[in-house]
Amino acid sequence: MKAIIIEDENLTARRLEGMLKKYDPNILVLALLPSVEEAVDWLEINPEPDLVFMDIHLEDDLAFRIFERTGLKAPVIFTTAYDEYMVQAFKVNSIDYLLKPINYDELVQALEKFKSLKNRFVQPDIGTLLQLFGQQKTPDYKSRFMITVGTKIRSIETKDIAYFYSEEKLTFMVTKEGQHLPIDFSLDKLTAMLDPTDFFRISRQFLVGFQAVQSAHVYLKGKLKLDVQPKSKLEVLVSSDRVTDFKEWLGR
Repeated sequence: MKAIIIEDENLTARRLEGMLKKYDPNILVLALLPSVEEAVDWLEINPEPDLVFMDIHLEDDLAFRIFERTGLKAPVIFTTAYDEYMVQAFKVNSIDYLLKPINYDELVQALEKFKSLKNRFVQPDIGTLLQLFGQQKTPDYKSRFMITVGTKIRSIETKDIAYFYSEEKLTFMVTKEGQHLPIDFSLDKLTAMLDPTDFFRISRQFLVGFQAVQSAHVYLKGKLKLDVQPKSKLEVLVSSDRVTDFKEWLGR
């Protein structure tokens, strides 16, 4: 079986690729594609794969645009970080959907379902999906995260998170209890997933929660240095170009 993975989180894409190899070493992942544009370009010059794994929100647009621009006919398994986000639509518009972080047993179930269909799958109704997304008047912000720690999966509610930070190309969440837990999503994606009333992206390295900010101090080159709780092993600095917006956010 030949597959492609359309996913803008490299760590998530690589992990999914590894799980596919675990399920069947003969599965060939032809490409890891992080954006609509790259997916469209790839599909224009390559034969369609047997199966597509597709994240809903990509770095440049909704993944549904790929269908509009390419006429993709291959069966799709959607992946999504939103546990209650259009779930019913995904159920009726794809072979299956997988919630992030992707669980191996659920992946196996989706693959077995794919094999049992034997080309009797129904193509996604992209018009309906796009209409549903367009009708959302208020964002459905993330209320909890499922975190894989070793062999266990934990549920962490957003209200219990103090801040997020990146280090050495990895992203971590810090709970109010002081736990540092790895998370699959980049800070860019987390910024879009979280309520901006509660979280603010102060720099390329930090996304802080309102309640975590204890005090702010003038720093070099127009930056601010924050004291956060729990304390951070890294300097928590507000970029100079975000200081004004940060002050407005604090004052709301």
